Amino acid sequence: MGTSPGRKFAEFWLSLARRNRRVLVLDIFLLAFAVYAGFALRLSILVDRSFWGNLFIAAAAFPLCAAMAFFLSGVYRVYWPQASVEEYARLARAYACGSAAFLCAGFFVRSIVIPRTSLAIMLFAGLFFTGGVRASWRLAELSMAPGRTGGQGGDRGRAPMKKTLIIGAGEAGAYIARDMQRRAYDLMPVGFIDGDPEKMGKRIAGIPVLGDDDDLAGIVASMGIEVVLIAIPSASGARVREYLSSIAPLGVEVRVLPALWELADGRVEVTRLRSVELQDLLRREPIKLDDAGIGGYLAGKRVLVTGAGGSIGREICVQALRHNPSELFVLGHGEQSIYALTQQFREDGVTAPYRPVIADIADFVTMRRFFEAHKPDVVFHAAAHKHVPLMEENPREAFRVNALGTWALSELAGSYGTERFVMISSDKAVRPSSVMGATKRVAERLLVGAWRNHPDTRYMTVRFGNVLGSRGSVVPLFERQIRAGGPVTVTHRDMTRYFMLIPEAVSLVLQAGVMGRGGELYVLDMGEPVNITEMAETLIRLHGREPYRDIQIVFTGVRQGEKLTEELFYDEGNVARTGHDKIFLSRIDENIPLFHDAIQSTLDENLDEESIRREIFTLGK
Repeated sequence: MGTSPGRKFAEFWLSLARRNRRVLVLDIFLLAFAVYAGFALRLSILVDRSFWGNLFIAAAAFPLCAAMAFFLSGVYRVYWPQASVEEYARLARAYACGSAAFLCAGFFVRSIVIPRTSLAIMLFAGLFFTGGVRASWRLAELSMAPGRTGGQGGDRGRAPMKKTLIIGAGEAGAYIARDMQRRAYDLMPVGFIDGDPEKMGKRIAGIPVLGDDDDLAGIVASMGIEVVLIAIPSASGARVREYLSSIAPLGVEVRVLPALWELADGRVEVTRLRSVELQDLLRREPIKLDDAGIGGYLAGKRVLVTGAGGSIGREICVQALRHNPSELFVLGHGEQSIYALTQQFREDGVTAPYRPVIADIADFVTMRRFFEAHKPDVVFHAAAHKHVPLMEENPREAFRVNALGTWALSELAGSYGTERFVMISSDKAVRPSSVMGATKRVAERLLVGAWRNHPDTRYMTVRFGNVLGSRGSVVPLFERQIRAGGPVTVTHRDMTRYFMLIPEAVSLVLQAGVMGRGGELYVLDMGEPVNITEMAETLIRLHGREPYRDIQIVFTGVRQGEKLTEELFYDEGNVARTGHDKIFLSRIDENIPLFHDAIQSTLDENLDEESIRREIFTLGK
């Protein structure tokens, strides 16, 4: 089928906008014509011969001043067929500067005479012409967009467009709607849902606001909506869960715009939308951080991260690099995880100096050589054995790494002048029922002892629960089981756990580093505990399946060392607030005996596993 004359003209007109030199020539012509219009409308179409000299001078000087201002302001770097309000504001500012330059030049060159009415008409017409031609490019681009010629793909023969409803008519929602209109996606926006009564019945980006949250299900059903987009990056996990519970029974596809911390680059477009993930249902309000304070103790410093290949350690490295340390040491015992981390750094274009270190933190000789050579200013100690059932089977190794390794690092940090030492602990250290939890409790107590021995080093512990997406988390296991068709295995129907997103937890760890003066045990606000069975059911539904019908959930029984519920504090009445609303200070007994010798003798003696386990729980009380 041939191309219509209207489409041919639109293509030709848009071609002018794609070359900056063509836009410049067009601007000069339009601005010169604006000068003529100013004289013609004030005097006559055939301007009196006595004004020709002034007309020609103004027609040369005014376009020159305005075009120079456009060039210096970056107006010619804008792709006008997809311009937003910000670009038109830039055009107006540049035009005002160019007009001011022309008026100043006319003031000093007094031989130019322009009637005041002509001057006013000329200035208005110039802005109208240059802005209008750019607006016409935008309209031409929209008229060429898929779905504008009948909603079935137009002249391009694309598959039928999916009727799409956008939740959130704020800036992000408007950007998403415009992006769908401009580009060849298979989504056709038909309306917004928004809770702001001021927007009700209005049109945003040419799309009507159809109702509020209470109207969601009815609009989806009545309009035959196929896709719902949640375009509210600041929405909390609770709000996303509410939307999902309303939409899930309707059998439509749901996509979500990631949270604000995932949109750090500021790009909001359709390609950033993705299927709803568990992390969307758990996200909380954005965290306020003291970036200046964090940068104050990291910028220009030598930073060591132990356990850098793990989920928490890796994120500490990523966030620490944003604050420009002089050198970052990424230490791990497993070479493959450290290799993967350094590959990620290369792919991300990291330019800050970093050095991979393969070492066992409990190897005192190796670690002493490292501290002698590099003398790190800041240590983030994230290395530990964390898998509860595996540590029940290997208590000696858990004791060696989690307890003795912590003692070695903390002692060396104090001896070699480290300024801050921040250790990651676990909620399993509270009234521990597992070997892993007891060894982390021992590590917490060891750090208090290190602070007493080396008061010039600021030792602090940050305790929190599970992080979503870590390698040891239950979520990757559930994902694999669902992809395999089930069953999903849960130890107990009533088991609950605290969960936090990795970037959120690490941000608060860095924030705690600002606050610590030495000897503190900080506990992060983990929100409400999550029922693991409900989490499994939600994950199954997010994969488009129905729990207990399409995918079975099997309860396998509580494993050795596990609790049904976890705790964050020994005594909630002995907890103080800090300057940050997501970080608490748990008061600890400073009269803890120094028991490094007991750890070393336990490991040196040829004890059986049960004897080692008893000693671990004795020291970890």
